[in-house]
Amino acid sequence: MKHDHSGTLSAVLKHLPDDSMLCDLGDFFKIFGDTTRIKILYSLFESELCVCAIAELLKMEQSAISHQLRILKNAKLVKSRRDGKTNIYSLADDHVRLIIGQGFEHLTEDDKK
Repeated sequence: MKHDHSGTLSAVLKHLPDDSMLCDLGDFFKIFGDTTRIKILYSLFESELCVCAIAELLKMEQSAISHQLRILKNAKLVKSRRDGKTNIYSLADDHVRLIIGQGFEHLTEDDKK
């Protein structure tokens, strides 16, 4: 027995972003799929930091941190400013904190019940 879904499908299609936008959104969320990048972002919640401070904090090589910061910067999740010869990194804006905060809240939702 078939159902007539035409009205519902029409309404959904009307609000569905195009494939290009959905692909970009998928790529954006892939950025959050790396534990090191999440640790870097959490570190920047508290203070702006240079690469060597992040490397020390996470007990990793500076080159590995620099690589991840480049990915985060290209995704517009972090920004940097120069202080002499040193780049100081911070969160790009409050959206980053909100995205991670909502993800964390979702994961800990059952713990609150």
